[in-house]
Amino acid sequence: MILIVLKAQIRPEKRAEWLAGIEQYTAAVRSEPGNVSFDYYQNGGDENAFVIVEVFADSAAGDAHVATAHAQEFFPFMATVVAAKPQINYQNLEGEAWSEMAEVTPVD
Repeated sequence: MILIVLKAQIRPEKRAEWLAGIEQYTAAVRSEPGNVSFDYYQNGGDENAFVIVEVFADSAAGDAHVATAHAQEFFPFMATVVAAKPQINYQNLEGEAWSEMAEVTPVD
């Protein structure tokens, strides 16, 4: 499984453009055959700081993702809206993408 976490600081004047672009990109990535999940989150303390969490079934799915037309279009777009170079945490891990958290069980 491939786990990718990106941190991006968006230029305040580009926020609306970013939100439209990331929504469209999210839908496209989620439709990829090897995509397990793709989500983005706004920082609670900074409306222009975002985190993207991507999970792919394996490295082949990750490689296929980067080669898609929507990824090749999104990367240059992202360069026009970020305030600084995004940070990335890329992990190639064994096992399933998600498992249940042992420490928390819902109560009624």
